[in-house]
Amino acid sequence: MEQLDDRKVKILQAIIRNYLETGEPVGSRTISKYTDLSLSSATIRNEMADLEELGYLIQPHTSAGRIPTDKGYRLYVDTMMEEKVEEVNTMRDQLTEKSDRIETLLQQVVKLLAVNTNYATMITTPKYRSRKVKFIQLTEVDPTHILAVILLEGNIPKNKIIPVSEPVE
Repeated sequence: MEQLDDRKVKILQAIIRNYLETGEPVGSRTISKYTDLSLSSATIRNEMADLEELGYLIQPHTSAGRIPTDKGYRLYVDTMMEEKVEEVNTMRDQLTEKSDRIETLLQQVVKLLAVNTNYATMITTPKYRSRKVKFIQLTEVDPTHILAVILLEGNIPKNKIIPVSEPVE
């Protein structure tokens, strides 16, 4: 697949979105009015002609705008999937970070309570009985420690660093 520059990709995405909404061929004037590209209609027409040459768009007849081809739709869907994968990875990282912060916060609360009350203090997290394990990932942190990431039913993440006496392959 040819590498398209950002401007061509944005124009193609705008054409596909507009075509999906209206079902009508999309002209350069429509794209210039309804996108934040700040490009002239002539520039958009030139880019549309390039996209047509590359097989991403077709022009049903001379005076019509352009419509996406299967190749154009494929690029659109692939781009959307990449964005969603990045979004999911970001959300997972944020969830893991928040989980670690909650654990740290709970430890600090326990210490504060113990110091201020002069009593032994204990805090527990909810027990998840009858939760099924959906996913386990083991990652070597260093030769003496392994990080276990476990995803329980209900998308509840758990992680733990496990010391090992000898390196594990």
